[in-house]
Amino acid sequence: MAQVQSQPIALYYWPTPNGWKISIMLEECGLPYEVKLVNIGKGDQFKPDFLAVSPNNKMPAIVDPEGPDGKPISVFESGAILQYLGRKTGQFYPADERARVEVEQWLFWQMGGLGPMAGQAHHFRIYAPEKVPYAIERYSNEVHRLYGVMNKRLADREYLAGDYSIADMACVGWAKLWERQGIQIEEFPHFKAWLERVLARPAVKRGFAVNAEERASVDIAKDKDVQAILFGQRARS
Repeated sequence: MAQVQSQPIALYYWPTPNGWKISIMLEECGLPYEVKLVNIGKGDQFKPDFLAVSPNNKMPAIVDPEGPDGKPISVFESGAILQYLGRKTGQFYPADERARVEVEQWLFWQMGGLGPMAGQAHHFRIYAPEKVPYAIERYSNEVHRLYGVMNKRLADREYLAGDYSIADMACVGWAKLWERQGIQIEEFPHFKAWLERVLARPAVKRGFAVNAEERASVDIAKDKDVQAILFGQRARS
């Protein structure tokens, strides 16, 4: 039974693959939330009020005013947030231990593999100030391998852990950017079918739409000031 939430959850967010994980989960669960934009291109992630919630200066993060025992709680790291919201609502994160392990292994596969490797592929293919052929090949090949793993996994099931879960939500934001990673999606028919299924979900569409106009207004590939902040990992002086 989903928990009733009377006060909105504060979502510290920017529309990126990691941010989308949480906007999608909140939409899927039907939880009320208010977006607190963290413009990572302007250095909002270094502001003291955000660091009090997310000490690693990375979004997303949440503050739930109705946390355990009715007391507020803040959570950073997208995987931890997905698990927290899954436990809170009883949705998309099963209580049965075997089923939960199925979800967790694919969630951590994304956190430790797909996300970092796809992110590096994006960086060296699109954003790096100079082309580094070895890095482009290294990360593009690894993403290709990872999608092969997904394709094999999805050959006999609709979703990564059997039923639709936080594992699928964690992966879809990176997966929908396959073209930027140098992937030919037709090589992976089961992955392609999974991606189409997930992207067709109304809550997923709503999650991707959250502040989409802000994402469209920033051209990281051309804006050197934004690159200095994002890739230098320092606040604008």
